[in-house]
Amino acid sequence: MNAFECHARQRGYRIIAGIDEAGRGPLAGPVVAAAVILPPGYRHSEINDSKQLTPGKRERLHEVIKTDALAVGLGVVEASVIDHVNILQATLMAMRDAVLDLSLAPDYLLIDGKHRIDVQTLQEVIVRGDARSVSIAAASIIAKVSRDRIMEIYHRQFPQYNFLKNKGYGTDEHREAIRRCGRCKIHRLSFTVKASGSHQPSLLS
Repeated sequence: MNAFECHARQRGYRIIAGIDEAGRGPLAGPVVAAAVILPPGYRHSEINDSKQLTPGKRERLHEVIKTDALAVGLGVVEASVIDHVNILQATLMAMRDAVLDLSLAPDYLLIDGKHRIDVQTLQEVIVRGDARSVSIAAASIIAKVSRDRIMEIYHRQFPQYNFLKNKGYGTDEHREAIRRCGRCKIHRLSFTVKASGSHQPSLLS
């Protein structure tokens, strides 16, 4: 899981940040990105793509990463901005903000996915990077736990949607709550809910 980090160090880079996001698909809430700089040679057998971990393990590893990391940055882009710029651009904005939030300036970025971000730092994009790079996997855990905690706060404001359980994703219960109550201020208005229950960004995205 640290081959990409080792290769970057062999090429002379010293402060390497992994970047990943959480929350591209939900009907409500922000997209959240994290950037994580781990110590040279860092290994942890349990750090993996956050989607492969239980909520309890994610919470525990979140604290491990926060303790072990040299720096952690976070970027949050809310639903109103997602509606304005589209989900891809909002995701890249959140990733950029996460990098700029780091207390250490990285000299190399490992980014999950296919798209580079708008910073001057040299960067490498890695498809399925959250399962292939320990730095990106750590960022995926930080982003996921951070977003879940934000949605728990929103649940207290809008309990009718049960964000505590669905975290804004388009579950049957959530779609029924939208049908019954309409949308609230954190719903993504540019995302449409199909009759079949699936959802997709509208043409506005």
